[in-house]
Amino acid sequence: MPRSAALARNAASPDDAAVALPPEPDSALEEFRELVTSAGAVVSAEVVQRRPKADPATLVGSGKVEELIAVAASAQATLVIFGHDLSPTQLRNLDDALPCRVIDRTQLILDIFARHARTREGQLQVELAQLEYMLPRLTGHGKAMSQLGGGIGTRGPGETQLETDRRRIQRRVLQLRRELDAVRRIRAQQRQRRESVPVPAVALVGYTNAGKSTLFNALTGTGVLESARMFATLDPKLAAIQLPSRRKILLSDTVGFIRDLPHTLVTSFRATLEEVRQAEVLVHVQDASSPVREEHKQQVEKVLGELEVLNKPRLEVLNKIDLLDAESRAALEADRQAIAISAKQHVGLEKLLQRIDASLTQDPILEQRLRIPQSEGDALAALEAGAVIREREYEGNLVRMTVEGPASLLGRYRRFRLGG
Repeated sequence: MPRSAALARNAASPDDAAVALPPEPDSALEEFRELVTSAGAVVSAEVVQRRPKADPATLVGSGKVEELIAVAASAQATLVIFGHDLSPTQLRNLDDALPCRVIDRTQLILDIFARHARTREGQLQVELAQLEYMLPRLTGHGKAMSQLGGGIGTRGPGETQLETDRRRIQRRVLQLRRELDAVRRIRAQQRQRRESVPVPAVALVGYTNAGKSTLFNALTGTGVLESARMFATLDPKLAAIQLPSRRKILLSDTVGFIRDLPHTLVTSFRATLEEVRQAEVLVHVQDASSPVREEHKQQVEKVLGELEVLNKPRLEVLNKIDLLDAESRAALEADRQAIAISAKQHVGLEKLLQRIDASLTQDPILEQRLRIPQSEGDALAALEAGAVIREREYEGNLVRMTVEGPASLLGRYRRFRLGG
């Protein structure tokens, strides 16, 4: 099991950081460098180790710890980041041995989430995930951290600072869960109100930095933040758009996934990810220019499996075709199964909307023949706005038309239907 480490300098301050990178292929190493960059650091050195199995005490072994001590000291590092999750014991041992603070991959991701959380809900979710991850990793020094009482019979060791910290964190965790439960109730009420009107929901999902927010903006005309930084979108965004059939859908932009997404985040962001669970169709956005697209696809499907939504209709969208050479791009565009697009250049979006239209089963599209008096201006205007008029002819003060539109709309005018 190979291991590696690197040094990084915090871009916002003169602090340095030693970074331990994961053992996997170059794609995983590059991804971890991007995580470090997204956290505001600059990699200044890397240290790699290969070993048959992880050391239970320090993950990397005593010899590599000595090497890290020397590298961190020479770089005047203040932080060591390991690309693998550390057990509480490993974290404590490494923190004691190294001349600077130690964090692992999950803590790094949590820090990035904390930087990008903008709404109150997002901030609550991140704080809950951080505290739940921190709780089993609290360390103390026994009686050296004891608090002495102030009265007779209270001059013993008393309660250790560690116990005080643990209880305080547990109280905060309970408070956060209560607040998030309240948020979930409000979100559930909002969802029930939405579901009372038959507007299907479609969710954009995909690996982080696949271009979901750029696609969301291209389809909705909104100004959601577009960024090459990982996890730029944390809070779900919703917007109504109209499909070629004229029916409306609610499109949601969701948090990007990543390999081995920390379980604490999946749990804490359950309210946010409910948008994925409630969607009728999932649009899986993939970076067509990525050499590890298939690997990213499998990682996304793994998270979708954890959310129990793999059985939902899913459209695979290959984004960023503008970054491909002409031959590769032509091959993707000729593939009838693939939906090749460039969200940045607004290429292929009409085909995507048509495929979404065809995938929806809620509020199906029907074709009907209607005969409507011209005096029924409201009905004619509603059909003009919400359905596709295939044929139209005038007969005195009547309008005969063949329309194609959502069942919910056509049902309102069944009294005008020809043939009953």
